[in-house]
Amino acid sequence: MTETKTPALSARHFEKLGVFYLGREVDWQTGETSGELLLYDAKDLTTHALIVGMTGSGKTGLSVDLIEEAALDGLPTLVIDPKGDMGNLLLSFPELRPEDFEPWIDPAVATRNGRTVEEEARATAELWAGGLAKWGQDGERIAAFRRNVDLAIYTPGSTAGRQLSVLGSFEPPGEALGARALDEDALQERIAGAVSGLLALLGIAADPVGSREHILLANLFDQAWRSGRGLDLAGLVQGIQKPPFEKLGVIDLETFYPAKERTALALRLNGLLASPGFAAWLEGEPLDVGALLYTPSGKPRISIVSIAHLSDAERMFVVTLLLGEVVSWMRAQSGTSSLRALLYMDEIFGFFPPSAEPASKRPMLTLLKQARAYGLGVVLATQNPVDLDYKGLSNCGTWWIGRLQTERDVDRVMAGLEGASAAAGRGLDSGAVRRTIGGLGKRTFLMNDVHEEGPVLFKTRWAMSYLRGPLTRAEISRLSAASPAARPASPPPFGVPPPRLQPAEPVAEGGARPILPQGIEERFLIGEADSAGEDEPLYRPHLFARAHLHYKRAGVGVDLWRNLGVLAPISAGATGRGGLEWQDAEIREEWSPNLRKRPAAGARYAPLPAAAQRPSAYARASKDLAAELYRTRVLRVFTYPPFKEQSEPLEDEATFRQRLVTRALEERDLEVEKLRQRHAGELERLDRRIESAEARVASERAQLADRRMATVVSVGTSVLGALLGRKRLSATNVNRAGTAIRGVGRSRKEAEDVDLAEERLEDLLEKRKELERELEAELAELRAHTVSPAELRIEEVEVRPLKGDLAVEDVCLAWVLDA
Repeated sequence: MTETKTPALSARHFEKLGVFYLGREVDWQTGETSGELLLYDAKDLTTHALIVGMTGSGKTGLSVDLIEEAALDGLPTLVIDPKGDMGNLLLSFPELRPEDFEPWIDPAVATRNGRTVEEEARATAELWAGGLAKWGQDGERIAAFRRNVDLAIYTPGSTAGRQLSVLGSFEPPGEALGARALDEDALQERIAGAVSGLLALLGIAADPVGSREHILLANLFDQAWRSGRGLDLAGLVQGIQKPPFEKLGVIDLETFYPAKERTALALRLNGLLASPGFAAWLEGEPLDVGALLYTPSGKPRISIVSIAHLSDAERMFVVTLLLGEVVSWMRAQSGTSSLRALLYMDEIFGFFPPSAEPASKRPMLTLLKQARAYGLGVVLATQNPVDLDYKGLSNCGTWWIGRLQTERDVDRVMAGLEGASAAAGRGLDSGAVRRTIGGLGKRTFLMNDVHEEGPVLFKTRWAMSYLRGPLTRAEISRLSAASPAARPASPPPFGVPPPRLQPAEPVAEGGARPILPQGIEERFLIGEADSAGEDEPLYRPHLFARAHLHYKRAGVGVDLWRNLGVLAPISAGATGRGGLEWQDAEIREEWSPNLRKRPAAGARYAPLPAAAQRPSAYARASKDLAAELYRTRVLRVFTYPPFKEQSEPLEDEATFRQRLVTRALEERDLEVEKLRQRHAGELERLDRRIESAEARVASERAQLADRRMATVVSVGTSVLGALLGRKRLSATNVNRAGTAIRGVGRSRKEAEDVDLAEERLEDLLEKRKELERELEAELAELRAHTVSPAELRIEEVEVRPLKGDLAVEDVCLAWVLDA
């Protein structure tokens, strides 16, 4: 396919609200690019998209274009990258200097081109600057892209990029998932995904219905999550050995899954814990989809989860767990018709096959079916179309099809494309599409969008990011070191984050239970990992209390009670006021642990400091806790006056900002739609008049051409007749000459009619241009008033608990059994 010379582009041609600039349309007959820009409506991505193309088709470039356009429109993207290409998004250089490109030049490529690395860098910088200019882009557009989003590469199981704590714990789903009866199916789906992914990591292909391993682990997850507890692998190992239930279904546990065989599974899981590289899976930022999509200030983020370095089993585990978290995050959002965020997965081969049921398939199918209602667009890409479930992909409203490798690939793509068009209730000229697909060139794609009238052929624009190919772990490490460190999440609404229990102080040997004076309440708490059956279990001293806090402020509509459980270790050197301190306390909302009056038999006891043996210390500790809770457990309410919006009582700032961003996008899309509708009628009437005027001009021109031809023939005939046909000027020739002269007069009249018709057409075309300029001006004004998330001026109101209603009770010495 060739590329014709097109008019010079500028930002005003494609910097529109809610549209993505993807390239220029290509003529179906000639294969030449035209001046018609392909501006894709961002809202169409809420019905998801698929990008298909063999190596060298330009699939990666189109994917990068999409993500860049989303960022320019203020939208975040979560990228799952099995191949390592998508890290190229961080190679975007606003100044386009050779020294920016030089660190990323492959010396082998430079040698192959007969250049030094420095020369290759200069050539690459010139190539990129020229390519961008050809498509109307420049360094300022790259700078806007970098300003709009935060970029990060995460490498689970590796320290190359930002670390992601995938195996730190399996936290229970939030209130939006599993807490209501209507969400029971969603809870079970989430459990099945977590268990299937974990078993895949162990190399166990487990059927959720028939596998004993799957059923046992699913029940452990179900019981823990319903009680609000998270699970880590250590807890799972202990739970497998000593499950907190005696039956599975109606069959007793030992018959269903004997202890000896459970031990084998526990040992297998323990082997994962004991492996040398396991620590990398535990460290890093928590697997929080909200934090992957937005910074604490609400700035959109492009988070690239690179899994190229992992084994197949590890990739399946990460993808399954991540997709499950996306489903949970999605269901916690409010519904919207606007595009809120993108989930992009490159090289989906093996994760969404047509017949097999890998652990990743179910959550992906859930997203394709349900994400539209929440404004989450799913974009999938592959170069292996044969291994895709096209029934599931019939939920994709947009298909971008590039060059394919075999006729079999074309057949599979056509089957899926026809299914998607039928699902949307729209016909498809299969023959024409098949012929076009067979001849596609590099960077040329067929777009079939069910929201448009028919397929469109186009050539992709030049990517702003330097497409240098897959990044190595060393290169990812270099990029991550150069990028800003991950900022901590904003504090929860009740002050400082609740600390976890501190590591136990070493105890050489436990002793006997101390004898306490009257006035000290003593209770015994068995930890989440119940080890009461162990020989000579060890108890460690802690301070426990329950607290009730009442928050009330009429001005912000707050009237809220919170109940807390507070547990703090008592150190051997306790020296605080009264001897007991709360500074290392674990604080949980609505926590009422089972405090027993009797200890486990045969238990040993860690030393109890003298301060903890004075009743007055507990009375002092009660007052200290009340003062500490009043000081630190502040309820923060966030407001945004322009929208007259206020945060929910337990909503943090980042979540509130995200909600505001979604509303801003919704209002912007609504205003854009109003502008379109307001001008659509007038544009349509003008187009009809222009069409009629063009027909009139064509008709007048045709009549003028016919008249001129008739006049020429008439005059020529008379002259030739006089000179050649006869020896004298006959009456007939005189009549012919007179007719010819009158014909010249009529030709002049019709020429004037043509001029008049052309003037009318020019007036109508000018009116249309004026209307387009007016629409562009209104859109520009709307864009100017569209603020980025970081620019939202949020006001904060602090609400402290009412002192008169703040109650601390049940302060006691709590002996906690060592896990």
